[in-house]
Amino acid sequence: MTLVDSRAAISVGPLRTVPNYITAVRTVAAVTVGIAALVAGSVAFMAVAYGIYWIGDMLDGWVARRLGQETRAGAVLDIVSDRACTSVLCVGLVSLVPDVAVVALVFLLSFLVLDTMLSLSFLCWPVLSPNHFHLVDRRVWALNWSPLAKAANTAGVIGAIAFGQYLLALAVAVAVVVVKLWSVAAVARLLDRDGRA
Repeated sequence: MTLVDSRAAISVGPLRTVPNYITAVRTVAAVTVGIAALVAGSVAFMAVAYGIYWIGDMLDGWVARRLGQETRAGAVLDIVSDRACTSVLCVGLVSLVPDVAVVALVFLLSFLVLDTMLSLSFLCWPVLSPNHFHLVDRRVWALNWSPLAKAANTAGVIGAIAFGQYLLALAVAVAVVVVKLWSVAAVARLLDRDGRA
């Protein structure tokens, strides 16, 4: 079920769910391995940390949908945990590979500020998570939370870095910033349209 009634829209929802436990475990594991990678000076460990983060992030969402345990509280926990993982792993990556500093700066500012505000904007409507934002606006959803958009947002930048294509990574990060800026403006218009501003 994707829509929630008005009472559920203001409740936090159950916190003790299997997907939330997965989110907590993958966050602790990814951050721990990321810090260990930084201490050891190991790019390979950093790659493992990113793997834990991405696999865990896909798994918690899949389990939430599979078990019918998708909640607004779980969506917020996932968003916050993504930022914790990304912050530690990105800073660790810059420490290990200083040539990616400019890409990391652009990406982090976009992800930690613009994308966070966009991702949390679902709370203004009676939907369970950003994954259901297509019920509010299909274009904003397609550019930010569709499977293709999610892959391009992070994996596009990290993939280009993994292949040593730093200029391509920077171009992808800048393109993501442009999309996020357009999306922020679109969400502001939606808030005005729906009287939620």
